[in-house]
Amino acid sequence: MKIRVVTFLLFMVSVLCKINAQTGVSVSPPRLYFESDLGRSNTQQITITNVSVKNSLDLAVSLGDWEYDGKGENMMYPANTLPTSCANWISVKKEDSYFTLAPGERKDIDVTITVPNTLSDKLAAHTAVLYVSQMNPVDDVDSKGANIKVSIRSGIKLFHKLSSANIKKIEIQNLVYDKSKNRLSLFFENQGNVWIDGKVYTDLVNTETGKKTSLDNVIFYTMPGNKREMDIVLPSLEKGKYTASVMIDYGDANNLEVGELNFNYE
Repeated sequence: MKIRVVTFLLFMVSVLCKINAQTGVSVSPPRLYFESDLGRSNTQQITITNVSVKNSLDLAVSLGDWEYDGKGENMMYPANTLPTSCANWISVKKEDSYFTLAPGERKDIDVTITVPNTLSDKLAAHTAVLYVSQMNPVDDVDSKGANIKVSIRSGIKLFHKLSSANIKKIEIQNLVYDKSKNRLSLFFENQGNVWIDGKVYTDLVNTETGKKTSLDNVIFYTMPGNKREMDIVLPSLEKGKYTASVMIDYGDANNLEVGELNFNYE
């Protein structure tokens, strides 16, 4: 078994939370991307809609932090917890921090980010999350017909980068075949200074018969410095010798990372 890595030099339209279509809030877009330099402000707008049929919602806006874990899952933290946090740069108007929406009513909110004049962390990209939380739990019914109290919280990811943050680089660290779990484990790292989103494509070629099997692509999201382990589940294959080719596409034709692995499928 061997691995060969080749580097070519050549990162929800809306979030809808509902319980039995009785109570819910829609917040869009699910992500806001800001770009501004030191000491500058930038404002973008989000739309919050009460999709409830009959309930008015008392809603409050708050901030927090988030990051990806090694598998790419979201990890949430209190505001200003992480070194990458820009939560204290974010502001909304006082009248938008707490408000009530009648059933079907919507509200537009301006979200402003103001970058400090100096940065102590020297990072070019920062993140935060803006929460819209329901403050008046309402009566509802779960899928089994039991009476419950429902309180909803929806989050919008906030990204900020300096205009100088333009280095995108993904590097494959390893590619491993796990026979016991019938999967490939792909290890890669975001070595750039800005968030990188992309897709992983996997092709399997039986080197004895020439038969090629292409797997569904997998979408990934990373922040600078993230080290990621991605599990690629294999289908049932004919026994034989295989070459797995994994390509990470995170931009145009000049941004590709390819790894190859030879393994025996028994």
